[in-house]
Amino acid sequence: MKKRVLNRFFAPLLVLLTLLATVRAEAVDYQAKVQADIKAFRDYFAAQFPDVPFADYANGVYAIDADSRKQWLEMEEFPPYALAVEDGKALFEKPFANGKTYGSCFANGGAVRQNYPYFDEKKGTVVTLEMAINECRVANGEKALACKGGDIAKISAYMAFISRGNPVDVKVATEGAYNAYMKGKEFFYAKHGKLNMSCAGCHMEFAGKRLRAEILSPALGHTTHFPVYRSKWGEIGTLHKRYGGCTNDTGAKAFAPQSEEYRNLEFFETVMSNGLIFNGPASRK
Repeated sequence: MKKRVLNRFFAPLLVLLTLLATVRAEAVDYQAKVQADIKAFRDYFAAQFPDVPFADYANGVYAIDADSRKQWLEMEEFPPYALAVEDGKALFEKPFANGKTYGSCFANGGAVRQNYPYFDEKKGTVVTLEMAINECRVANGEKALACKGGDIAKISAYMAFISRGNPVDVKVATEGAYNAYMKGKEFFYAKHGKLNMSCAGCHMEFAGKRLRAEILSPALGHTTHFPVYRSKWGEIGTLHKRYGGCTNDTGAKAFAPQSEEYRNLEFFETVMSNGLIFNGPASRK
């Protein structure tokens, strides 16, 4: 009897507490928390480079170094990524074995670069453009492509090119998205490898300074212009290829392209670039 009375008393109380916990969870404004990070990130670079207009950060190191910028603008008259864009268009329009094309997966003729990366609630993970390209292939009975360069970089370059001018506007509206964002943020600021160096160490603290013959680019705007043709590579490559190179440079072992670690890092860095314009593909040294 006593047990029944207690159950009658505590059962509604447990339901009420569960509802209150749900309401509290739903009431968290994750975008506001992220916005505070964006402001601090942007303010840091504004203080370091007060004469650089915000929009210029989409141009990487060429936003902060006048001599490099002059050489880059001359190179842009005949950009080395132009052939990759043409090849990417042909690949995008080439039918799969089932007769469909990438256009069956991507709206607006593939001009959707501005929609990536995003957090997919059903999958519980960040989806990048290159990941979506491979998912499209697999869904149509084709094998996934390698994710560093080659065809996937060319297709991505074409899709970036026809998406130019769209603003970066990545939303972090849910707990899952915020958790992925925080993992990317942690990776960005954490020390890596034998050199004990972080992404922030190179591209915030030492941005604008020389590392041997190279001037380190600012982290703000890092993801807006990929994929890139690098003279060092002699070809066009993806953002995750660059992440891998940076990781190796610290003396750490690189993660696989499109690993969760790099996708979360891309998510964080792209969020930090909200308000800039997607202008890929690009050319770099």
